[in-house]
Amino acid sequence: MLFPTPALSDADDRVLSEVDRMREALRHQLQNAPTAWTGGLRKFLTADAVAASNSIEGFKVATVDVEDLMAGERDVDISEENRAETLAYERMMTYIQTLHDAQDFSYSKGLLNALHWMLQGHRHAARRPAGQWRRGPVYVTDVRDPSIATYTAPEAAAVPTLMAELVDWLTDTDESHPLVRAAMAHLHLVSIHPWADGNGRMSRSLQTLMIAREGVLAPEFSSIEAWLGRPGNTWEYYQVLGRRGSEYHPNQDVSEWIRFNLIAYHQQAQTVHARFVRSGRVWEALTDFATTTGLDERLITALHDVAMSGRVRRTRYEQNEGLNLQQAQRDLRELVRRQVLEPVGRTRARFYVAGPNFPEIALEIARTPTTLVDPYAATQ
Repeated sequence: MLFPTPALSDADDRVLSEVDRMREALRHQLQNAPTAWTGGLRKFLTADAVAASNSIEGFKVATVDVEDLMAGERDVDISEENRAETLAYERMMTYIQTLHDAQDFSYSKGLLNALHWMLQGHRHAARRPAGQWRRGPVYVTDVRDPSIATYTAPEAAAVPTLMAELVDWLTDTDESHPLVRAAMAHLHLVSIHPWADGNGRMSRSLQTLMIAREGVLAPEFSSIEAWLGRPGNTWEYYQVLGRRGSEYHPNQDVSEWIRFNLIAYHQQAQTVHARFVRSGRVWEALTDFATTTGLDERLITALHDVAMSGRVRRTRYEQNEGLNLQQAQRDLRELVRRQVLEPVGRTRARFYVAGPNFPEIALEIARTPTTLVDPYAATQ
């Protein structure tokens, strides 16, 4: 038995309609924006989702470090465990992104187990197999006291039947809004907890996949994982899940879970739109700077990374502009010579930050924070 999808309240319908409008507006904006900087935005959002979802599980890697790892950079100052978890999650997320428009797509137990192997294959062990249903009990323990189980998942013997029911549910269609179905899929999977480890990230990834399959926005613009990874939201995430009970009891009203997800969808849409606008304004400011100072236009990519992410590495700049090693090195040396950038570190671990002649207006735009609106506030 799975959780029944609750009916939406009038306030839920209003918020959902606002989310739909924001996502549709962003889709049109992306279609008309220059690809030079929207490509960087896509990579950032992917990295941010990976960093946030992993951080919920205790693997702390900054988004900018995830961006560097995604670019193939090896000299990133993080632990080997964090590196392995980041690269595994990024590989799985990349595959999920390719599935958003797959023509011959279907949900199956095999697909879910294959995704789990991508995520946890590097940790595969006889007692905690990756890509296979768990063979024993699994618990979610209290952060402060591991001797206390805040949630006990269904018995291992029940997992195959429950997962077969979930796959049937994923395959069938109903009249629920796709965003609501995606939220319910997250709840179903995280409550069944079918694997020995990685259940939270798998549940969030399934939600991302379902939203992406809807086809309104590209996958990197669809995830709420970055929103869930903010400390206050992570705490509330666990609270809302915890109020479902300490054991699997799907015969209950989960309207609170849907409302929580609708807030996440709404505020993440606000966040992505704000970064989209900020990125565009920074690009314009840097274009003006390059024109007035006689810099080659391709250097804007490196400067944009510094303004938006705080630094740039030669590897990323080289890839973004399709340059060879010598060209990228020559360009960055020129920016250092002009004191637009400053190098930090030596040889392969070197990266570049804003120097004294970096255009301050671009930094001011990039650093301007966004105020998020509670979509339910108007109805309270």
